[in-house]
Amino acid sequence: MIKVGLFGVGLDTYWPQFEGLLERLEGYQKQVADKMQSFGAEVINVGLVDSPVKAREKAQVLKTEDVDILFLYVSTYALSSTVLPVVQKLGCPIIILNIQPVAAIDYESFNKLGDRGKMTGEWLAHCQACSVPELANVFNRSGIDYEFVTGYLDEQAVWDEIQDWLDAANVASVMNNNRLGVLGHYYCGMLDVYSDLTKQSAAFGTHIEIVEMCELKRYRDEATDTEVNEKIKEFHTTFEVVEACEEDEIKRAAKTSVALDKLVEVHNLGSLAYYYEGDSGNEYENIVTSVIAGNTLLTGRNIPVAGEYEVKNAQAMKIMDAFGVGGSFSEFYAMDFNDDIVMLGHDGPAHFAIAEGNVQLVPLPVYHGKPGKGLSIQMTVKHGPVTLLSVVEGKDDVFLLVAEGESVEGPVLQIGNTNSRYRFSIGARGFMNEWSKQGPSHHCAIGVGHIGNKLGKLGRLLNLRVVTIC
Repeated sequence: MIKVGLFGVGLDTYWPQFEGLLERLEGYQKQVADKMQSFGAEVINVGLVDSPVKAREKAQVLKTEDVDILFLYVSTYALSSTVLPVVQKLGCPIIILNIQPVAAIDYESFNKLGDRGKMTGEWLAHCQACSVPELANVFNRSGIDYEFVTGYLDEQAVWDEIQDWLDAANVASVMNNNRLGVLGHYYCGMLDVYSDLTKQSAAFGTHIEIVEMCELKRYRDEATDTEVNEKIKEFHTTFEVVEACEEDEIKRAAKTSVALDKLVEVHNLGSLAYYYEGDSGNEYENIVTSVIAGNTLLTGRNIPVAGEYEVKNAQAMKIMDAFGVGGSFSEFYAMDFNDDIVMLGHDGPAHFAIAEGNVQLVPLPVYHGKPGKGLSIQMTVKHGPVTLLSVVEGKDDVFLLVAEGESVEGPVLQIGNTNSRYRFSIGARGFMNEWSKQGPSHHCAIGVGHIGNKLGKLGRLLNLRVVTIC
């Protein structure tokens, strides 16, 4: 659960002038706090700050609480000197809430009040926008980044926007606390896949744990018959295990899956990137040719695994998974110019939680471009809106590449891989050209739903560029 800081601002001069104004504004702020709490955040609501002295006191409280993100509720006009000390002390992302009580003042009722003092107090309860340019001016001159949410309390768009910020802050926290395991080595010659691990840690705060094949082999050798049999039951519960799967292959994959679970547990991994070859027939080949089923199970329970040692895509998959939309390991398979779609898939691992229909466990007589044979996952991503994400290491920076599209019905390649058809608003040609021009690796993570807005906010929180294709 993320920890959210919330403070309101007002002007202490107003309170003795306008009876009930302070209590009314505090009530609006409580509505904001309660709504955020309902979204699953822990809200540290320090109340309304109305003087520089109080600003420093409340800033210390928020600092001690170590909040992940700070929301500033502009309740009425307030001096920027009551805001700057709080923001400077915390140094965390800040969202300014320019939220009126209602969509518009009831002008007729307002003007019938008769008492210009009461009328002024009523106006001050609705003048949130008055402070917004002042705050922006001071933040700009102070080098402080910020974002706005503008609207009124009963407006659904306002709460959708706030929830997106909370979701993005949660994912930023997940990435910051994630332990990414790297097992084996790169697929030789995939220059696009090679990553700078230091840059990945700097961009996301991720800890990268180098884990060894010999350790995985030890856990596999130690796997008991009971553990293996339980894992086979899990295969049959989670997948449609086709009749062509040989018992020995199922057992081999189950034994490896048990070992993978142990590796993840021992190192407290939240994601994993792997690949290995070695000499033909080496002991580790028995492991790497039987990992897809186990890695798919891990991916489906929020520990995404990327093949071919694709660290950047393990990061992308973790982001999508943390947003609760899946994040299946994919690469470009083909284009269908008749239907104007692009086909993407992979031989595994997959994110079975976002499958359309059954997820099949099938035998593969050959892993294309890799040694050995074994079991693989055959599935299609759920039909409907999807988002593609690639974490890109460019010439100068790490950035997020995003596209929204749709997973559509139609024939797919039944080759024992994940495989889906995707349509984009700019067409297949336009998508391929514009996506490729940004220089991602040939892998990406695919999630269900359109979350480009959330990914944009994540980029803002992590100070990463976000390039949206469509």
